[in-house]
Amino acid sequence: MNLKRREFIRLGGITVAGSMVIPTLINSCKGIPVSDSAAGYMDHFEVTPDQLQKVLAIALEKGADYADLYFEHTVSNATSLQDKKVNSAYSDITFGVGIRVLKGDQTGFAYAENTSMESMVRAARTAANIAESSSSWNSPALNELVPSAYYNISTAWENVQIKDKIPFITSLNDKIFAGDNRVTKVNISHSDSTSYILFFNSEGMLSWDYRPLTYLAARTIMEENGRIENSMVSQSFRKGFEFMSNELVDTLAADAINKTSRLFKAEKPKAGEMEVVMTAGSSGILLHEAMGHSFEADFNRKNTSIFSDKMGKKIGESFVTVVDDGTLTNDRGALNIDDEGVKTEKTILVNNGVLTSYIHDRISAKYYNVKPTGNGRRQDFRNVPLPRMRSTYMENGPHKRDEIIASVKNGIYVEDFSNGQVNIGPGDFTFFVKFGYIIENGKLTKPIKDINIIGNGPQALADITMVADDQKIDYGTWTCGKDGQGVPVSMGLPTVKIRKLTVGGINS
Repeated sequence: MNLKRREFIRLGGITVAGSMVIPTLINSCKGIPVSDSAAGYMDHFEVTPDQLQKVLAIALEKGADYADLYFEHTVSNATSLQDKKVNSAYSDITFGVGIRVLKGDQTGFAYAENTSMESMVRAARTAANIAESSSSWNSPALNELVPSAYYNISTAWENVQIKDKIPFITSLNDKIFAGDNRVTKVNISHSDSTSYILFFNSEGMLSWDYRPLTYLAARTIMEENGRIENSMVSQSFRKGFEFMSNELVDTLAADAINKTSRLFKAEKPKAGEMEVVMTAGSSGILLHEAMGHSFEADFNRKNTSIFSDKMGKKIGESFVTVVDDGTLTNDRGALNIDDEGVKTEKTILVNNGVLTSYIHDRISAKYYNVKPTGNGRRQDFRNVPLPRMRSTYMENGPHKRDEIIASVKNGIYVEDFSNGQVNIGPGDFTFFVKFGYIIENGKLTKPIKDINIIGNGPQALADITMVADDQKIDYGTWTCGKDGQGVPVSMGLPTVKIRKLTVGGINS
């Protein structure tokens, strides 16, 4: 495919829905080879070092402290199945550059949807208006930062046609229907994307990243004696086409049948305050919503977070260690570099019960006089980076799962979640539990469903009285929203017991 980059962008941004007719260009394109080097990525975006330095000089001409360029080219594909037929498919292309200028803690930002010098210069001058003086910038020597390698890819999505994906989608549909005669409807969605990222800043740092992302999800609807139940299952990773496998299909089909069928026996529990045991894996939403957002440094820098005065203080039991990690291989939240060109790391937020770090981007790191943690993230080139989570989890504790359940006389065990939210200031949170069990005298008894759990983040963290040794990452399609931006994340937890949370159910 011998097309100039901008010609490819012009021709490739074609959407197809409700039809399996795929444009010839998208169907036949075997990818756009990019050399894994700064030179290869500059060629990909059709820019030169001189041009990058000239644009930054213009961005800094009014006296700003710092500026950076974030180039992005993302190719996304989505396919869905309804009524036993693959009936929707589309491809989308995002291409452009975001130009950010910092003056103190103020941000100037503009973007261009192409990489011509005219467009970049115009955006740079717009962003530069955050400052009011005049100055000149002496460009430092280019310093190439070779990114890490946390995404192991066998077959790139650019080299896969839609006809190669459909058999896995239809097989998942067929296996769910074959697994239980109560199944009445299955909706399946699959998505894959590939992002090419080039980053350059006024410190002379030049880096790049190749980011794959994919998921396969199924919503299953069953009916029994006029009662209808439904559930969602999914898996998502930074992988290539090797993600699609018969093993994946078998796992999702079995999970879909199990999660949906057990709801027929579940009821709502009595409402009230009680002990809550949270299962390993998806219960990581507790960390994400109740604590993770409150650890983000921008909220603490502005004294919005309940944790803004807790640095270095004990906020949990000695066996509680909370981590935000961007280095998990092929994880949905993994990053080789963040969106500010900083290598990601494993950041320990709470170490043996003591708050030891916030989640930092460049702005907050400078404010606190610490190094960035690689958490500067943005939805795309049209947005500024913010301190955001990657994979947030709690490390193993000293207890056993069965020991924790046995310690509860009257409470609930929760294991399937759909969403949650938090009020950053006071730290109050709520999340929705799709399925769990009542615990009576140390044993799991009646299944329960469709309940809200309400609590306060700092108090819930302090009230974690037992942590098991069965830590697990949940690999679902978690997406974190903040300031109108969504980014992919993951989360995890061992089995934990919380002394007291409010459970929304039925009145006694």
